[in-house]
Amino acid sequence: MTAAPERADVLALAREQVLERGTGLSREQVLDVLRLPDDRLTELLALAHEVRMRWCGPEVEVEGIVSLKTGGCPEDCHFCSQSGRFPSPVRSAWLDIPGLVKAARQTAETGATEFCIVAAVRGPDARLLGQVREGIQAIRADGNDIQIACSLGMLTQEQVDELVEMGVHRYNHNLETARSHFPEVVTTHSWEERWETLRMVREAGMEVCCGGIIGMGENDEQRAEFAVQLAELDPHEVPMNFLIPQPGTPYEQYEIVEGKDALRVVAAFRLAMPRTMLRFAGGRELTLGDLGAEQGMLGGINAIIVGNYLTNLGRPAGQDLAMLAELKMPVKALSETL
Repeated sequence: MTAAPERADVLALAREQVLERGTGLSREQVLDVLRLPDDRLTELLALAHEVRMRWCGPEVEVEGIVSLKTGGCPEDCHFCSQSGRFPSPVRSAWLDIPGLVKAARQTAETGATEFCIVAAVRGPDARLLGQVREGIQAIRADGNDIQIACSLGMLTQEQVDELVEMGVHRYNHNLETARSHFPEVVTTHSWEERWETLRMVREAGMEVCCGGIIGMGENDEQRAEFAVQLAELDPHEVPMNFLIPQPGTPYEQYEIVEGKDALRVVAAFRLAMPRTMLRFAGGRELTLGDLGAEQGMLGGINAIIVGNYLTNLGRPAGQDLAMLAELKMPVKALSETL
């Protein structure tokens, strides 16, 4: 009886398939990457960086985010301190229009090209959309031409059309995790409902921003599943978040993702989506620390959120910009079409 042929090395396959041809890894191949031993992590990160440079180039997109409506959300996303269903310390609050304009101005002053307006809601009502419209008008009246993105939950077709008419450049709506794991994370709405919003956004011509959170009890198989589901969606941008266990939520006792595992996931997602913008987002400081952030930028990441997140502190923007300058990674310029 002849022995089964030895399985080809996944990084050798990735070099030919992803680096040379620009074709993302399959689910099985992503799983092989996620199971690589620690002594091959440096090799993996180097390949992911090569792929990023080959198919995306050296530029880094910098973004700032601000919460227009914080807390009091009716959904039960188990990771989120803004859910009104959990006894977390976050309480419902609204940001006024002058505060929104100030935040947009401060974001633009960092060199960021993208400013995302976020609200903790299932979906926007007429009041919220009216405030978004007023906020965008005030930002433009302030002389700020920064690109504006929104993250306002699930949308109807009419709401998608209204955001397009307002001039919203990009819409963020995370799938959060693999389809198979989603019911363990959220029970008040479905993965398919989120997917439908993203379909409408894409068809309306807005850029799609869609990612998720690593470290919510998913296994390697589900991380590989999630990577290829995102690749199928083909978003313009994928935010890479790592769970920050929030007091009062069902996940408050979850362990923080180890740095080497976080870097392995980043590189695997890059090899699954060679042409997609991968953005460092929430939890990177806690999971990776300062050195890890630099390793991630050299391991497939090509976008970054600067400053604070919605309910958590981030690194000062100056630190991240100094890191990019040291790595000789230029900050992406504002689109000349605006």
